[in-house]
Amino acid sequence: MDKWIAVVLMTASLSALADGNIKAGEAKSAACTACHGQQGKASAPLYPDLAGQNAPYLNHALQAYKKGERSGGQAEVMKAFVAGLSDEDMADLSAYYASLTP
Repeated sequence: MDKWIAVVLMTASLSALADGNIKAGEAKSAACTACHGQQGKASAPLYPDLAGQNAPYLNHALQAYKKGERSGGQAEVMKAFVAGLSDEDMADLSAYYASLTP
């Protein structure tokens, strides 16, 4: 039974990656590297590593920052960074970071 759950989860993760363009996300990630580092590995413990994170989770987080649904910590900084991102931009960035090795 556990084997089937893993297959379903892996398939769901791969389909989520298909929603965004990894190459486009890489091109759009320049502003992210200041805090989240090259290849999605954070430059300081204050910032989360993004490499290998779940694409739907990353996309949801970006959407929540844009809508002002997240608060505390770096929420205001992130809200400013995502303000100009389209849904496609967020999907591309999410796919890119999800594709990286943690």
